[in-house]
Amino acid sequence: MKRGTTLFLKLAVFLIGTPVLALCIFLLPQIAMEAIEQAQKGAELAYVVFGILIVMYGSAIPFYLALYQALRLLSYIDKNQAFSELSVRALKKIKNYALIISGLYVVALPFVYIIAEWDDAPGLILIGMVFIGASLVIAVFAAVLQRLLQEAIKIKSENDLTV
Repeated sequence: MKRGTTLFLKLAVFLIGTPVLALCIFLLPQIAMEAIEQAQKGAELAYVVFGILIVMYGSAIPFYLALYQALRLLSYIDKNQAFSELSVRALKKIKNYALIISGLYVVALPFVYIIAEWDDAPGLILIGMVFIGASLVIAVFAAVLQRLLQEAIKIKSENDLTV
């Protein structure tokens, strides 16, 4: 397969990772500094913000690992190794990373609930659940692709043996 066919998807992976990197470098530290100032003033809600920040930074690690696996999967496609065990393993890792991200945000949901109760903004819970739902959708999609790829590899190996 031509190398340029997956160039658009590789570019999309980088464009997906850029806003999260900007968030981790610029916005989250600013929120942390404000929470530190509030904690020094005695605001107990600042510690809830720290919990959410820890989850957000913690979820960035599996997020970037999943993006790396997506890039590896695209490189396998470029090298005509799409129907290989390497691709199955990459999809399995993407699925696991998506489940980890979803689990982390499930852990953060009580903190979001506390802030939503304090600020009287029940919509925050829905926003928190969007992250969980999106991660679960990606995990299920990767699991389905993994299963289909395993079946295709099995059929391919059976066909190779009969010829």
